[in-house]
Amino acid sequence: MKTRKLRTIEVSAIGLGCMGMSHAYGAPADKKEMLDLVAFAVENGVTLFDTAEVYGTHEEPHHNEMLMGEALAPFRNKVKISSKFGLRFDYDSKEWNLPVIADSRPETIRKSVEGSLKRLRTDHIDIYFQHRTDPAVEPETVAQVMADLISEGKILEWGVSEASEDYIRRAHAVTPLAAVQNRYSMMARWHEKMFPMLEQLGIGYMAFSPLANGLLSKQYHSGCSFDKATDYRAGMPQFKKESFEENKELFALIDSLADKYNSTPAQISLAWMLCKKPWIVPIPGTRKFFRLKENIGAVDINISPEETAAIDSALDTIHMSEVYGGTKVIKQ
Repeated sequence: MKTRKLRTIEVSAIGLGCMGMSHAYGAPADKKEMLDLVAFAVENGVTLFDTAEVYGTHEEPHHNEMLMGEALAPFRNKVKISSKFGLRFDYDSKEWNLPVIADSRPETIRKSVEGSLKRLRTDHIDIYFQHRTDPAVEPETVAQVMADLISEGKILEWGVSEASEDYIRRAHAVTPLAAVQNRYSMMARWHEKMFPMLEQLGIGYMAFSPLANGLLSKQYHSGCSFDKATDYRAGMPQFKKESFEENKELFALIDSLADKYNSTPAQISLAWMLCKKPWIVPIPGTRKFFRLKENIGAVDINISPEETAAIDSALDTIHMSEVYGGTKVIKQ
């Protein structure tokens, strides 16, 4: 497995997003299967595993951290764990996609990190992300808490998710960021405008939903249905029946590239972003062994800078459906 650096942390070029094992993609997966899947990932060179304190269910809000704590315990000296603080679900809401409430008060962060360390069965978190910014707490305040946690050895590096450029610059000036973690795929490119700043500051980019929540794997069709009670895809615009017709041109582009590189659509989607910048680390999630192996194979596909630029130009002009942009964040 090829590796990349997120500030001082060396990680596999492709990580594993673990959220879907517990949250948002149906009921939690079989525990034994997920323990075996994580072991399989490690055996195949994956060293970066991403979780968060809120990836769970109403009955067990911290399901994913608990699962990862057990799964990664035998390999802790071989792997890097990223987790997140600063959100809780509004379980009183009647919306199908529960809104989240941002809370990054220093005392909340302190409570969160202690809980995560215990659930993850570790004495440190390699990269600790602010899951969403809190309008009631200044970035400098959060960054200072991160500095304190680093000095105490409870975290090694930190990052932010879905933050503005101003927020990133202000936070980085206090305690340097290792990475931002944002949505990114061929259908969701709005954060590319931040790339010059990230390059200037030496901040890496962990790309979540790099396959547009699985759509770009081309394993879905207009007749697919999802459980509205447990699966967020039931309300995602890219999975609406009409979206498959809207995305025909995009699918055709991906198929032509897959044929050219003797690969799969998912591998092309991942290889495209890997070849854009050496500091981008996609973290696709999966519950399936063969999908994990497929995703890992993307690291061996080399798309030239010229062809990468040509793909970008094509994506600029191709008509696409809307794509899911994230869960609504509400004030406390």
